[in-house]
Amino acid sequence: MTEPAPGVAAAIEGELRLLDPLVRASADLLDQVLHPDYREVDTTGRHWDRDTIIDLLVSGCAPSPGRLTASRMRAVHLADELVHLTFDTEAKGRRAHRSSLWRRTAAGWLLYYHQATPFEAAPGY
Repeated sequence: MTEPAPGVAAAIEGELRLLDPLVRASADLLDQVLHPDYREVDTTGRHWDRDTIIDLLVSGCAPSPGRLTASRMRAVHLADELVHLTFDTEAKGRRAHRSSLWRRTAAGWLLYYHQATPFEAAPGY
């Protein structure tokens, strides 16, 4: 088995960091992972920008999904400075398909865009 490309490995590592409640509760740690132009569409369809999502997460007012479990993680290196990562999460019986774009910058690989779509698992999924 071959090692993943550095961008793919960085995107996977970064995404797994973002599942950690300690990272999600720290403006400093989020600042190290989110691109300055970060945008998100959450499971309700609401749009977020970087500053707003950081403020919400660190305020303690964000709904806590509980422990998120990731599965079916797959990454594609689209260009020298762009990786597309898809995966599923589950927490408290709620599932979401997730899609992220990671961009390489002078500071390293940063999450540029994220979207989550809720789904119900089909039998045998």
